[in-house]
Amino acid sequence: MIVNHTPAGWQIIYQQAHALLAAQLLHQWPAFLPTDQWVGLLAAAAQHDDEQADWTGHYGLTPAGAPANFTMKEFSLEQATRLMHAARFQGRWRSLLTSLHLSTLYESLRGQKAEIDSFLDEQLACQKTWRRELKLKKTEADQAYTLLHWCDRLSLILCRQELPEMGRALEIHHGPDGRRYEVLRPAEEGPVQVQPWPFRETHFSVSVEATVLSQLQFRDDEELAQALREAPIETLRWDLQK
Repeated sequence: MIVNHTPAGWQIIYQQAHALLAAQLLHQWPAFLPTDQWVGLLAAAAQHDDEQADWTGHYGLTPAGAPANFTMKEFSLEQATRLMHAARFQGRWRSLLTSLHLSTLYESLRGQKAEIDSFLDEQLACQKTWRRELKLKKTEADQAYTLLHWCDRLSLILCRQELPEMGRALEIHHGPDGRRYEVLRPAEEGPVQVQPWPFRETHFSVSVEATVLSQLQFRDDEELAQALREAPIETLRWDLQK
């Protein structure tokens, strides 16, 4: 979950919803791949945070009883493994993109546990095999994945309310064209700008659903899960303009 503190309590955005926002942003880029690969890239963006585990133990809570932000959780090898298994049902291209994402996120954990190292080694080996079978150069696969990563990053900036104040710019990530991109909001509550502008349209909107909790603390995961099921839902929307 993405957890934002608000004056009224908590704003919860599920990671799967954040991934759908990333796919909305990717959809606005001019396509530079064949149709089958472009749709596969959209699918990888929309599903890159799927296969989340059910809440067990203190999966959903901090020690103080507050909803836990995803950054507070340790790497879940189980979730990553399930994500790769699910991706393979959609083919090698989708699997390659998902595997590249997992390598990007978790390669820094190498050396901590043998089972993590084994998983990371498997990803590198599979990536090489899939590129060979799909007749793709490494640079071609990396360019496509870079766009997924770029959209993931911008989606997180929006969902986590990280847009700087006073019109200051924040770096998103380098894009598939190698250029450095920044995001800013010149006026409070005004449209969001990305510089340089990479999208097809000069103006469009994206959205994500968020659950609103007024209760600040919870006894256990079951109480939090019940509150999430019953809580009101709001739609967060951003206008992006060149």
